[in-house]
Amino acid sequence: MNPEPPVTPDASEAVTPQALRQQYEAGATVDELVTASGLSYGTVLNRLHDAGTVMRSSWQTRRMRQNPHARQRLAARLRTLYEQHGATLTELAAAAGETRRSARRLLIEAGGTVRTTQQTLRVRAAARAAERYKVALSLRARYEAGATVPELAREHSYSVATVYRLLHQAGTRMRPQHHHGPAHDARKRP
Repeated sequence: MNPEPPVTPDASEAVTPQALRQQYEAGATVDELVTASGLSYGTVLNRLHDAGTVMRSSWQTRRMRQNPHARQRLAARLRTLYEQHGATLTELAAAAGETRRSARRLLIEAGGTVRTTQQTLRVRAAARAAERYKVALSLRARYEAGATVPELAREHSYSVATVYRLLHQAGTRMRPQHHHGPAHDARKRP
């Protein structure tokens, strides 16, 4: 193992793990960091590892240097899809035209955190519940404006029971039920 060369106080800030990570993530290669810092190759790798840097292959570096802003925009778009829409890594890969592994790296580069399968299922369930609540609120508005439950069921292709359940979830105060069949008069019984 090579000993580290002495570092002057001014240069010490440039060789901290975080500073090396920032330079690396901006597109510098490990060889360029070795030359600029005066540290050994292994020390630079260790410091990058200590800073939690996601390493890239040489072809990823070449591609990044060709158009780094496009890569950053893609990574940001993938992070938005992942965090706000609950997309999976497979869906990110399809959206980016990349492999799952590449999509994962882009997500991490954009500052995203990879979820477990269970976390993804919970995110998607919450999104479905939020969407269902929005539907319930729109049904409530239509019901309170005078629409009947059977009309709402036909309009939205729901069963009457589903419309009642959604109206209940939205906290709707229900009107008295009307019987639309023949009048029932208890006094006319034989």
